[in-house]
Amino acid sequence: MNPTLQTSRFGWWSLLCWLTLGLALESLHGFKVGWYLDVVHEGRRLQWTLAHSHGTLLSLVCLAFAATVRATEATAARHARAGWCLRWAAVLMPVGFLLGGVFAMGADPGLPVVLVPVGGLLLFGGVLLSAQLVRADDGSAAPPRAGR
Repeated sequence: MNPTLQTSRFGWWSLLCWLTLGLALESLHGFKVGWYLDVVHEGRRLQWTLAHSHGTLLSLVCLAFAATVRATEATAARHARAGWCLRWAAVLMPVGFLLGGVFAMGADPGLPVVLVPVGGLLLFGGVLLSAQLVRADDGSAAPPRAGR
């Protein structure tokens, strides 16, 4: 499958999931649910808020990737690798926060939070590859410079 289309589909479905989580968290807050708002659960609330915000942002990063990076024959493998890194970063980082909140031990996140730095490394790699892909673009779509 085309990496651009794959990343675009992933981005839209992921955005829907993380926005739904955000609505659920707002509902818990709006209805003043104690097991979410009580001070003893502040660590859980923080982890879940981080999951929602990172998931939403990384979904948008995937959509930006799909909208801006064009695959050519010369860059197809790097394009697929960049999309793979960004999609996995968009899964591992927010899921690490989400599960870190589920298994929170007081103010400390649970062990699944170790997924966050792994996702961060994948995000770094995906952004680096994407930047190289944009830089490697032949510039044929760019307008010619005036005066030359």
